[in-house]
Amino acid sequence: MRPIIENVRTTGDRAVRFYNKKFGGGAGVFKVNREEIVVAYKSTDKFLLRSLRLAKRNIEIFHKQNLCGQREVVQTARGVRVWREFRPIEKVGLYVPGGKAAYPSTVLMLAVPAQIAGCSQIIMTTPADSLGKCNPAVLVAADLCGVKEIYKIGGVQAVAALAYGTETIPRVYKIFGPGNQYVTTAKMLVYGTVDIDMPAGPSELAVIADNSAPPTWVAADLLTQLEHGEDSQSILITWSGDLARQVINEINNQLPQLDRRKIIEKSLRRSFVVLVKDWREAARIASEYAPEHLEIISREEKNILGKINNAGSIFLGPYTCEPLGDYATGANHTLPTSGYAKMFSGLSVESFGKKIQVQKVSRSGWNNIKKAVTTIARAEGLDAHEKAVLIRR
Repeated sequence: MRPIIENVRTTGDRAVRFYNKKFGGGAGVFKVNREEIVVAYKSTDKFLLRSLRLAKRNIEIFHKQNLCGQREVVQTARGVRVWREFRPIEKVGLYVPGGKAAYPSTVLMLAVPAQIAGCSQIIMTTPADSLGKCNPAVLVAADLCGVKEIYKIGGVQAVAALAYGTETIPRVYKIFGPGNQYVTTAKMLVYGTVDIDMPAGPSELAVIADNSAPPTWVAADLLTQLEHGEDSQSILITWSGDLARQVINEINNQLPQLDRRKIIEKSLRRSFVVLVKDWREAARIASEYAPEHLEIISREEKNILGKINNAGSIFLGPYTCEPLGDYATGANHTLPTSGYAKMFSGLSVESFGKKIQVQKVSRSGWNNIKKAVTTIARAEGLDAHEKAVLIRR
């Protein structure tokens, strides 16, 4: 992986073309043109288009509430005012996965908050097929969000191109988006050269449920995450042995009916049921696992929620199945995985900016804190600091 990153860093477009061809993404022109967007609209079902617009609207409604332009001014001492102001990151890179599935929903989850934040240059990369064509729904979703620069590259080479720039692809300041274990590792390797949103790798779901949960529903929910890829994982945590047995039977019954059953059969090997003594132990184990997605279907819903400190996104009640959050509740589906929910939040508008500290001190404020400042400066042996304060006498 490091050789790929280094090759892209040093040889730019040539390396990207080589790896695109090697990994089945075509080796032609990178940038998507307007004609390709027009063709994508023509091949997109009108009901899908309507659904994408509905999801986009809900995502906008939720994410606009998260944007705080200026925090409340705090007076730390008389005449001393301090506050923070939000500023967008000018250049951001959006990585939209492809390969085993197409993700127009991920385009919405990344591009909508980027637009709300006010990022001036939004660069999107997404894999193409061997003929150099991108999924039409992905291109349409990008156009609905106003994304103008789309490049047909995926994998490690896309992350490297966004981090270092090439002759064709602009360098960005921060990279966003989920991916497989290779993409996630690549993001972590270029961190420092650029910022990244979070480690968002193979998908995972934990379900805390008691015997009030319908076994057929729980089984269906667990299967949703397993179809993403062979390295996905689903876990049921319950204190009901009967529910555990019924859910396992239901998974076996539902699996043969699913289109991606071969993928699910492999990811099932990484998945399991945890039988616990009560809801308290279930909450403790779930919080330690820190899942990307956590469903709670239990009479103790409120108590369990209060005990969960680590999770990317939580889904409460039997009707709040995880796919609703994946697409249209308005919450973001780009979330930390592999236990990183212990220190990372899910994606938000604020992820696309930073907060600048501002302070303003009046003459009286200077007088109120000058003694403390000069005393500390003197103790640290920094006399220029001390003199800069005292010269204002």
